[in-house]
This record gives sequence, structure tokens and C-alpha cells, in this order.
Amino acid sequence: MTTSGGGSAREIDRGAVVGVILAGGLARRMGGGDKALRPLAGRPLLAHVADRLAPQVRALALSANSDPARFAAFGLPVLADPVAGALGPLAGLAAGWIWAAGLAPPAALVATVAVDTPFLPEDLVARLAQALAAAPEAEVAVAASAGRVHPVAALHRIGDVAALVAGLSDGSLRRVMSWIDGRRPVIVDFPALPCDPFENLNTEADLARAEARIRAAADGGLPLGQGNGSPSEARTSGTCQSPGDGL
Repeated sequence: MTTSGGGSAREIDRGAVVGVILAGGLARRMGGGDKALRPLAGRPLLAHVADRLAPQVRALALSANSDPARFAAFGLPVLADPVAGALGPLAGLAAGWIWAAGLAPPAALVATVAVDTPFLPEDLVARLAQALAAAPEAEVAVAASAGRVHPVAALHRIGDVAALVAGLSDGSLRRVMSWIDGRRPVIVDFPALPCDPFENLNTEADLARAEARIRAAADGGLPLGQGNGSPSEARTSGTCQSPGDGL
């Protein structure tokens, strides 16, 4: 089922939604290390993504392994995978479900995004939540753009954590989209102009192009409340706006 994410009489309470930024990848195409901490326009990638997602959710956490102290400056809970072996986004989602279920009150929905997508829509969660509310049989709403589905950019109803962890442990679960296909997904299409908001920054060349885009936006003037336009103050907000975003 695919939807444009338009209005619905049914809504999901934002207070029921928490967010998890998935940063457990090994960044091999960037030479290794923490992709989350790679600088983009003078700020870590993680800061850009957190700025986009935090206003859309009740609470925000980071899925990452190894020493959590390296992310202390961001003030986010750091969630280690519940299964060893760097098993990818599904392991990060499992960690997010465990964290969300332990909050007071527990969250009913978990939004996930990748740490290398700094141009995320500012209405991502709202539109995914609308689609999920309109499709009560669906267990997940997934973003799409430019003819491609983005399984990591999704809003999940919390499911059977034990079954997910067991599938990761025994190797029966690995591919995110294959698992999502079994959860009766609803696909929400987002505009890809003036740029694709789900563009992944996987290489140094990708980072350079993204930085050039942000600097160009800063030179042309940022929206009110988005800094003074200098490179060090440049924000991704406003550089990949969909039509009708208010600019």
C-alpha cells in the first residue's frame, strides 16, 4: 500500500512516538570510524540529524556500539545492540524497541532514521504517523522517494522484541526490507525535489556535495531562526525543502 501521506481524520499522538537514530554502521566507504561524528558544515552529522528528528518525537536516542562516552556531548541515551556482531539496522531497531518499552510511560511507536541522512523532512514523523493511523492493519509506515523505498526511515508499532532478537541471534533475520514486508507496511511517498531528503552520505564525495549545498543555502540566506548564515552556523534545515514547506 502506497500513500502520498496526505491528511487523515485519524491522528497518532506525538507523545506516543520516540525516535532512534541508527549509527551502528562501520562507515567502510569513508575509511572507517564513526560516521556520526564526521563533520558536515562545521558540525557532526549526528547533530544535523538530531536537529531534524528531535522536534518530531517525544524522546530521542542513538543506536551505536562500543564506548558510548564518545557521544556524551549530544546528551542522548546510547543504545547498544542486544545481539553481538554488528548485525545492522534490525539490531538497532531491537535496541530501540527495548528502550522505548522501558520509558515512563512506555512509547507505542518508534521512528528510525539513519545517521547519514541530514536532509530528512521536518514532517517525516507526522506524515508517517498519518499513514499508519489510516491503516490500522499496518505495523510499520516506511518512507519512499524518487521511486525508492527507504526501509530505515520508518515508523514502527512496537512488536515482539523477543522474536526479533531471536531471529537476529539465529541468523534468520538480516535483511530489513524482507522483515518489513512481513509487517503489512504502508509506504509513504515524499517529494525528491529540490533534492532527495533521504540521500545517504556514504563517501567523502557525498559529504563534499552536501557541504557545498549547505554553504550555497547559507550564502543565499537561511530561514529565520536558522543561524547567521556563516559556514559554522549553517544548518541543513531549509536546504532540502519540499514544496509547501513554508519557504
